[in-house]
Amino acid sequence: MSFGDPNNPYGQPQGQQPGYGYPQAPQGVPQQGYGYPAAPGYGGGYPAPALVMPGGVKAARVMLWILGVLQVIIGIALAAAGGWFADQLADSSSEFDNTDGAAAAVTGIFVVIGVIVLAFGVWAIMMAVKSATGGNGVRISAIVYGSLSTLGSLVNLLGGNVFALVSLALGIMIIVFYAKSDAAAWFNRNKQQY
Repeated sequence: MSFGDPNNPYGQPQGQQPGYGYPQAPQGVPQQGYGYPAAPGYGGGYPAPALVMPGGVKAARVMLWILGVLQVIIGIALAAAGGWFADQLADSSSEFDNTDGAAAAVTGIFVVIGVIVLAFGVWAIMMAVKSATGGNGVRISAIVYGSLSTLGSLVNLLGGNVFALVSLALGIMIIVFYAKSDAAAWFNRNKQQY
């Protein structure tokens, strides 16, 4: 039995066009075989697709930059304010007894809070920088950062800080934009097999 044999059950049916019922490859592209044709960039003669960062990731990246820079500035200001309060309490030590302990406590509290805020700012900046080249760990880290930023903003809002609404909105948008499926595809792009 040969390919042209009309009695061959495995041969091409007579009277039909080659590849009948299957999608045809464009002119100049070799036939892909059984099943679905190969996706662009995954072999089969197609060029690799140009990957572009999704708009949501770009927007969330800008939000990370804004929050990060603001937190770095606030962290430095808090640490400096701790030193200023310590100087003010030390100057008034003649009026009150045992102000050295209070000055040290105030300085310590302000410096610790300043360092924590500064660390969060550096974290946000690192997530913004790594969003262009990083993998899925960057995406997860940015979602965690957005969650902690949202939680901190809620605490500040309950404390009466109206300005926390801005960081609350930005934190929620960071979570949403990094959790979308196009963001997941962007951060998993290096894992795809070519």
